[in-house]
Amino acid sequence: METDVYRTIEVASEGIYKEKGSRFISLAYPVMSEDEIRRIISCLKEEYYDARHRCYAWRLGVNEMYFRTNDDGEPSSTAGKPILGQIQSNALTNILIVVVRYFGGIKLGVSGLINAYREAAADAIANAKIIEKTIDDQLRIQFSYLAMNDVMKIVKEIAPDVLERNFEMACEMLLAIRQKDMPNLRNRLEQVDSLVFLDESNRKK
Repeated sequence: METDVYRTIEVASEGIYKEKGSRFISLAYPVMSEDEIRRIISCLKEEYYDARHRCYAWRLGVNEMYFRTNDDGEPSSTAGKPILGQIQSNALTNILIVVVRYFGGIKLGVSGLINAYREAAADAIANAKIIEKTIDDQLRIQFSYLAMNDVMKIVKEIAPDVLERNFEMACEMLLAIRQKDMPNLRNRLEQVDSLVFLDESNRKK
């Protein structure tokens, strides 16, 4: 896979796994930040207040190092870790999976729990639409009115996303483009007289 592309899910999805009376309801969400993750988990704790466990795993970013798991009272590594395993085996990121367990009265044992949480997470992923997204960099530029035609010609040819534009006092634009295409955009803009870069690219994922 290219280094400026990652896999995630398009919209939230659900799955379920049943074993010996216990129900494992899995809920997967595309996420962009820990704050968003905390809000979702807080809402799910209220919605599923009567569940025995609400275990989860998440991963953010593209370096595969930013993740967390939570067993929520289940034996250590029997819930969050197998959920994370499904995220990893499907090469997904910017995703949260929560598995809500309603206890059925029969203990499943360590291996049974691991299998249940793994299968529940797998079902949520199977029911999701997996998409590829690019990592975009942002560039804020300022230029004179005399340079407007030159700048707009470059914007038209290279086609970055124009996130902001302000032509009231000075001409200013905030552009976003796929990471691998940023050097070309920047090199072209450097040739425009009077154009300055107001800040360096801030990566958004």
